[in-house]
Amino acid sequence: MKQIKKILVPVAFSPFTEGIVQYAIMFANSLSVERLIFMNVINQRDLDTVELISSFGYDVDKSHYIQEIKKQRSESLEKMLDRLDFPKDKMKFVMTIGNPSMKLLEYGVKQEVDIIIMGLRAKSDLIHVFTGSVAEKMFKSSPITIVSYREESLAAPLRKHIKLC
Repeated sequence: MKQIKKILVPVAFSPFTEGIVQYAIMFANSLSVERLIFMNVINQRDLDTVELISSFGYDVDKSHYIQEIKKQRSESLEKMLDRLDFPKDKMKFVMTIGNPSMKLLEYGVKQEVDIIIMGLRAKSDLIHVFTGSVAEKMFKSSPITIVSYREESLAAPLRKHIKLC
């Protein structure tokens, strides 16, 4: 079996992001990982919406929107990572634009990532009904092993539904 050297961690800046990041760092520390890559994808669908709003005459600038999103997300992740115990020289933050599941998989394959650690829930259930889940698409299409992180607030109710034999 191949040694795990590179871990990709998709970050969606949901309420569960910090837990996913902490779990990935714990996982990476236990395996002496060489590189921990945090990746955020600005969804092209969101940019298309900004363009549509702009076409109705509203003062919304797509490039300014992208610049602000990148700034906010970079600052948010930096603050989160500063509180955690992992060597800064072994971490990398990548941000791109496009279809999240495709961009994550393309990057993971190109960078020869050994494992992906991600959460299963970043959006509301209503949005999921209309768009599907990035995690669902990743699990279905990924040639890379994916470890699913489950936030305790989500895990506890699920445990109640499982009957022990």
